[in-house]
Amino acid sequence: MGIEYRIGTLEECVEVIQSIDEFEHKESSESLASRLRDKKYLIQVAEENHQLLGFKIGYELDRDTFYSWLGGVIPFARKKGVAQKLLEHQEAWVRQNKYSQLRVKSRNQFPKMLNLLIKNNYLVENFEKKSPLTKSRLHFIKQILAC
Repeated sequence: MGIEYRIGTLEECVEVIQSIDEFEHKESSESLASRLRDKKYLIQVAEENHQLLGFKIGYELDRDTFYSWLGGVIPFARKKGVAQKLLEHQEAWVRQNKYSQLRVKSRNQFPKMLNLLIKNNYLVENFEKKSPLTKSRLHFIKQILAC
């Protein structure tokens, strides 16, 4: 049947987060909801045979800017293109909703995410140095062309 990409729920995102060791802080539906309160947002999930594989959450920063906030793919589903497809679906939604740019942050400790962003033409806009260096944050931006 293949992988299905669809609008998801915060509860589904929390379920995926529980399966990802890289998340040091295990979010709850309530903690996620508090960040999204009073914002326009998009929650996506990837699923195959009723098993959640990944998620991506983003929200509006301002009328022109959408922030890709949080996402992840369970270890079992990595290298299947799930993160790439979630990114593509988010970009399409952002374009349809007439935002002109997408912003995202990641850390040095996630080189696969950094590579994904660079491969998809996101540009490094800022670098926040932390100690240890693996915790340093890279801020990315991508200009989105309207359809």
